[in-house]
Amino acid sequence: MYSMKTLEKMKALEANAPAAMKAFWEFDQAALAPGAISRKDKELMALAVAFTTQCPYCIGIHAERAREAGASEPEIAETVTVAAALRAGAAITHGTHAIA
Repeated sequence: MYSMKTLEKMKALEANAPAAMKAFWEFDQAALAPGAISRKDKELMALAVAFTTQCPYCIGIHAERAREAGASEPEIAETVTVAAALRAGAAITHGTHAIA
């Protein structure tokens, strides 16, 4: 179901919504470009978001890019735990709405 081959269908999105997809790709590249935050750190942040959104495509893409940017396995492992802590924290704080 989550084959990377499926992403080839993005070409259809680009063909049918060229202006929006061009803007998306430009924004994506600008957001992930090195700046005040290094490319490695941005890829680790993207990976953390991918864990919380549970997007298998983003996990695969950003894990590979993080490694290419020099991220180590311990850094990726810590990224997993940061994402898990934030996700759990959100459950705890939102749980307060259920308390009478």
